[in-house]
Amino acid sequence: MTSLPANPSPVKLGLVIDLDICVGCHACAVSCKEWNSGGHMAPLTDLDPYGPNPLGVWFNRVHSFEAGDGLDGRTVHFPRSCLHCETPACVEVCPTGASYKRAEDGIVLIDEALCIGCKLCSWACPYGAREYDDDVGVMKKCTLCIDRIYNENIAEAERVPACVSTCPVGARHFGDLGDPGSAISRLVEARDGYDLMPEQGCRPVNKYLPPRPRKREAGCTGAVPLPTEPAAATGFLGWVDRMLSR
Repeated sequence: MTSLPANPSPVKLGLVIDLDICVGCHACAVSCKEWNSGGHMAPLTDLDPYGPNPLGVWFNRVHSFEAGDGLDGRTVHFPRSCLHCETPACVEVCPTGASYKRAEDGIVLIDEALCIGCKLCSWACPYGAREYDDDVGVMKKCTLCIDRIYNENIAEAERVPACVSTCPVGARHFGDLGDPGSAISRLVEARDGYDLMPEQGCRPVNKYLPPRPRKREAGCTGAVPLPTEPAAATGFLGWVDRMLSR
């Protein structure tokens, strides 16, 4: 079985996903597919995509759920990908060392040259984040766009995962979750961000921000109130106003 890094760096690169504002548009999934089809884990195979039994590799998937009852009911869109856990079960069960966790930034990757396609990692992952490529017979997964975030040929402001760069509503954030003073860590603290299924003991680096309570009272959105109707003019000015309004 594969060992975790003995002396990991305090850096923990990861994502924070805001479930309150995700609209389920799948832009993150499509952008991820596009970038990674030519990136570190390329190609991302699609077999018979329009047939009765389509097969394909997607690092990012978006699920939609109906939550709550009555006036408290709402649709929650839930993006899912690898959480780059601190103690990833997928790494610990890998018999060849193909699955590994980088000591310098905590990103979990797969060495395709060592992968034998046994699928032990996919069975061990409680989040269903591993993808089997039927075309080449190896496992694949989210890399946090490692070939993008460290690419010095890209403008520094754009060195974020493809899913983050394309989100139209800003529901996805990227940064160092190992630094409590980073912007992304402060966001998690302010919004009570949480681990997905903490009972599994995998200690995921990626966090989710919960949906905010539904706002029901008038004016609760913070919008500027509509102006009140001015009082009708009287006397001579009132007569002029009525004549001009005909």
